[in-house]
Amino acid sequence: MTTVTRSSDLACDVLVIGSGAGGLSTAITAKKQGLEVIVVEKEAYFGGTTAFSGGVLWIPGNRHAREAGVHDTREAAVEYLRSETGAMYDEACVDAFLDAGPRMIDFFERETSVEFLPTLYPDYHPDAPGGVDVGRSVVAKPFDARELGKDIARLRPPLKTITFIGMMFNSSSADLKHFFNATRSPASAWYVARRLASHLKEVALYKRGVQITSGNALAARLAKSALDLGIPIHTRTGARELITVKGRVTGAIVIAEGRETRITARRGVVLACGGFSHDVARIAKAYPHVRRGGEHVSPVPAGNTGDGARMAERVGGRVDIRYPQPAAWMPVSRVPLQNGKYGVFPHLLDRYKPGVIGVTRGGVRFTNESNSYHDVGAAMIEACRDESETAMWLVCDHATIRKYGLGFAKPAPLPLGSHLKSGYLTRGRTLADLAQRAGIDAAALEETVREYNRDAAQGKDRAFGRGTTSFNRYLGDPAHKPNPCVAPIGDGPYYALKLVMGDLGTFDGIATNAHGQVLRDNEPVPGLYAVGNDRASVMGGNYPGAGITLGPIMTFGYLTGRHLAGRIDARAKTGALRSAA
Repeated sequence: MTTVTRSSDLACDVLVIGSGAGGLSTAITAKKQGLEVIVVEKEAYFGGTTAFSGGVLWIPGNRHAREAGVHDTREAAVEYLRSETGAMYDEACVDAFLDAGPRMIDFFERETSVEFLPTLYPDYHPDAPGGVDVGRSVVAKPFDARELGKDIARLRPPLKTITFIGMMFNSSSADLKHFFNATRSPASAWYVARRLASHLKEVALYKRGVQITSGNALAARLAKSALDLGIPIHTRTGARELITVKGRVTGAIVIAEGRETRITARRGVVLACGGFSHDVARIAKAYPHVRRGGEHVSPVPAGNTGDGARMAERVGGRVDIRYPQPAAWMPVSRVPLQNGKYGVFPHLLDRYKPGVIGVTRGGVRFTNESNSYHDVGAAMIEACRDESETAMWLVCDHATIRKYGLGFAKPAPLPLGSHLKSGYLTRGRTLADLAQRAGIDAAALEETVREYNRDAAQGKDRAFGRGTTSFNRYLGDPAHKPNPCVAPIGDGPYYALKLVMGDLGTFDGIATNAHGQVLRDNEPVPGLYAVGNDRASVMGGNYPGAGITLGPIMTFGYLTGRHLAGRIDARAKTGALRSAA
């Protein structure tokens, strides 16, 4: 039994519980408004789920798009969100998000170490009313983690399965092109040799790569900004319970290394604990495939166990499971590691490539494989509703896997042998042989491939329209004609990789108003706020585009920080904030 001793008490204006983008954006904004802020994080690392993410923010009307000459309108964004969220459309919160999102970007780039770059991402449903082909998403600029000084050791490392020996790649940089071309080009071979030497030196000195991209760069930039402002980030410090006085939340009791501390928060406590992806009891009720007894393997940090939701509920807050899809679905594969452990690989790219199809255990295709991970995940849950497990298999021929890779298995020249030996990949001489080894219906798989191949040589997918939207094509192979997402399944041997369901974070969450105040009987709980994945998503259980988690997360963090400081426009209507930057 762990002995808990009492430590000295602390006081601040704002206590933030959690250190992902939601918590840190709130903390930084509040500090910039003159408030004293403390951040506590129960895990050894700061950065939360953000550090594992792609680092993309969906912000209609952002200045990077305007400066690139992209034409977009608020009316189009409203139309798109109405179309995407349907009955879950929340006018007050959508207004707040669209008003403040561009200002949030400007604030962080002007006042902190956070910087963004434009992307070419289309909306995930660009053909829907109000959808666009480019301009609403930005991504964190790469960062040299050495700028964190000694705190580099506390930055959550990127997800191991999406790095190469710990090295992070920016898909828009020269890195990937040179690595894939290293055996065919002396110039690329020399580039790769220098890059590897530099990376190995970094690992020797800092025990990790320091040239970081994506969400790891965003988490590092936010943490540096907070630390530069003098905001303490106490890691290995978990919140045990909220302190209330006459119905108002006035602080929290936290535990660090067996020592209990009462932290008084004069303005408020902010729950930013990352949602409930690893709350076994809650996901058993919320996730349809888990309710059926199926497997769920989430790649998000193990500490996202629903602490914020439970603390909110204890003081009267609501955590309703009401969205059509309660989480951002991500099909994943389990990567065997040493000592019986496994890693989790999120399938972000391979499904879009020509020559790769996805089938159920019954051997049939069930969706457009080049749709977003969330859409494919939702279709997978529906397709497997009468099966013993929620799973799909990616299937391709030898030429395809050597050109593009499949999941954690990298393309040539890296070998496939270890993945076949571990059982991560299944190989068969013929489709029937592959099906027998993978546990797929052989006759159905052969018929599925015949049907798919009938039009695939002409770049057509009559069954599901693969490659017909700008988003489908964006992550395909632009060099493959006529359709970057469609090619026939050719000669064997053939390969199959089993995918199960995971998530990138929860959509359902604590009920709040547009300011982030936690609601009790539809009225704010005095002194209590929720941000990030702890708060119910403004997207209503849908996934409209790249960055629809981090975009609202940082925007509402910015608004919550300002609300804590009393920065609200008195003319605001229906709860939407329209205050000056």
